[in-house]
Amino acid sequence: MSRGATRRHPIFELEPTAPDAPRVCIEWLDRNHAMAHSGPHGHQFLALIYFERSGGRQAIGDRDREVFAGDLYLVAPGELHDVSGIGEAEGWIVEFSADVIEPSGDTTAFLSWHANPLLYPFVRPSGGEVIRFEVPAEDRPQWSRRLRAMDSELRGKAPGYREAVLAYLTLILVGVARLGRDVVGHLRIRRQPVLAEVFQFIEDHYAEPISLKNVARDANLSSGYLTTLVRRRTGRTVLEWISERRMAEARRLLVETDESVERIGARIGYDDATYFVRRFRSYHKATPASWRGANR
Repeated sequence: MSRGATRRHPIFELEPTAPDAPRVCIEWLDRNHAMAHSGPHGHQFLALIYFERSGGRQAIGDRDREVFAGDLYLVAPGELHDVSGIGEAEGWIVEFSADVIEPSGDTTAFLSWHANPLLYPFVRPSGGEVIRFEVPAEDRPQWSRRLRAMDSELRGKAPGYREAVLAYLTLILVGVARLGRDVVGHLRIRRQPVLAEVFQFIEDHYAEPISLKNVARDANLSSGYLTTLVRRRTGRTVLEWISERRMAEARRLLVETDESVERIGARIGYDDATYFVRRFRSYHKATPASWRGANR
């Protein structure tokens, strides 16, 4: 892991441990870790944080929480993270690129993560509750053993270590999915190919002025039926998912570029800058300009 370009908030990038190594990193996280001295920062990768020891606090997005042993947090790409107040807390941070789990996918195409139950737990609405699970006390030794074994494989690089690392990562993500099965279980979209097509269409066309009618036509369904299907399976409408994808890209562009608000709005499908500002304010309780100022 390394820092990206200098900004008001640093953005950490994921660097493989070797040229042919999988895009996976595992590190011991405590008050001496670089992240603990970076203040608020972002990640260009998915991160899973498991605490073995209580103490201190950490912030994800605008939520600040006390840290307890057994806490498991998921941090999505671009989400603001701050462990400067970690105190005596210690644990593991696993960092990985989405294409390690979904090789054919786009590492930034989080809507397509719905098609993979191992990635779905990292998806949530803008401003949604921080994803935190509590690993049961009886399961914590097994979590620690797997994380230490992954760390050992990446450090030792013995023959077959790539496969071993991915196997451990898969087991860990299966554990996450099981902890969140009340959220994930009914959204196994691999059994819902129509929904997978819907999310892929949104991913491919969100920057265009698309509507429910366009999505329904691509899926060969009526607008009414598609609305009902998506709402039942995801709890949100097609139009809400289109807006969510646009807002995710808007946040990325506001943090990572100096493009004007008007230009960013146009790039994500809003030709009317005033409407874009109104939609953004509705999602984030702040204008694009003020959100940029607070997050850079």
